[in-house]
Amino acid sequence: MDIQENIVNKVAQSGLITIDLAHYAPKEEVVVYDIKDNLFHGLILKEKDFRTFIKEHDWTQYQHKHVGIICSTDAIVPTWAYMLLANKLEPYALSVHFGNKETVLDNLFGQALDQVDFSTYQDERVVVKGCGDIYVPESAFIKFTIGLSKVVKSMMYGEPCSTVPVYKRKS
Repeated sequence: MDIQENIVNKVAQSGLITIDLAHYAPKEEVVVYDIKDNLFHGLILKEKDFRTFIKEHDWTQYQHKHVGIICSTDAIVPTWAYMLLANKLEPYALSVHFGNKETVLDNLFGQALDQVDFSTYQDERVVVKGCGDIYVPESAFIKFTIGLSKVVKSMMYGEPCSTVPVYKRKS
């Protein structure tokens, strides 16, 4: 007797929509310029030396990149120094931010998520993918959750086969 059972993919039949926030990650490189390299003895920014650097530095290396500006030491850096850097970077960089790489990514994910039309998920059951190869900041998950919870029937986190319930609309 040959009994053949049909294997049923319950995940595929569930009607769940899986969303991977990595889709909103910037495609271009994110780099950080650390102003500490311009400090005299790691403590002081000399205006004359800094202005010479600003004039002579090859800014084209930041072409088509997102740039964060930081000072990783405890030096007091005058605001005008950040302004000069931003002014020189702006014609080359895709975007210029104050902060480290994580801050730049927070900003870029936030900008991308501001463009999402959450109404396309009206009354849907959604799984927000949890793991992946591309870094997604927690701030992106928070922003996406706030927008999505206004329209979906339910929201879960993880993979369709193993999810954590996040939100369910009351009937």
